[in-house]
Amino acid sequence: MTLHLMSHALCPYVQRAAISLTEKGVDFERTTIDLANKPDWFLAISPLGKTPVLTVKGQSIFESAAILEYLEETQTAPLHPADPMTRAQHRGWIEFGSATLNDIAGFYAAKNAAAFAGKITSLSAKFSRLEGQLGNGPYFAGDKFTLVDAVFGPVFRYFDTFDRIGDFGILSGKEKVKTWRKALAERPSVRDAVSQSYPELLWTFLLNRRSHLSGLMTGNREAVEKTSAAPTSSGYFPATGPSSA
Repeated sequence: MTLHLMSHALCPYVQRAAISLTEKGVDFERTTIDLANKPDWFLAISPLGKTPVLTVKGQSIFESAAILEYLEETQTAPLHPADPMTRAQHRGWIEFGSATLNDIAGFYAAKNAAAFAGKITSLSAKFSRLEGQLGNGPYFAGDKFTLVDAVFGPVFRYFDTFDRIGDFGILSGKEKVKTWRKALAERPSVRDAVSQSYPELLWTFLLNRRSHLSGLMTGNREAVEKTSAAPTSSGYFPATGPSSA
């Protein structure tokens, strides 16, 4: 049985589902949805009009959290801890990852320097909290890759792009976080969760935001050209901008 994942090229929530499916060795196909021109058939299976949606034997599951839990309950190679308390705590950190994505969206959409600086502060605080939570790594829970890692792979992907625009200091001094980021970037399921066109698509999306960040990008043409030419095997970015869940 092949599962079907309704996708968007820049959606980090789609990436969560794709990473989980890959880690579990599940056969699946992806269909890219134009969220600016949603087809009626997609709206019929996605009540909120968002990606991802997973279809299984003619039935549909919307919202990434629901998809991840369904996969945990129906597929092998669990990515949640066996212990109920630890599992519940991991679910909390998954929500923390979603909150971090919201701050990232605010960072790249901020219209002025003050709002931009505020989001830098918020993001730095979140990663400081993670720094205190992490152990010896390389992953969130040590040697075992979990759903928390699947969630933060797309989070860290943004910073491959941000780092080419400037040094914003968000991850400065957070050595455990940096080690975690590197381990996730090297994980095949995380690396392959986006297409080869991802870097170009992300740059176009960010440049069109007319935000403080896009102004910095416009003033740093060399970085733009360098990223556009960068190999996508390490491709690590995305956007909560396109409707996603």
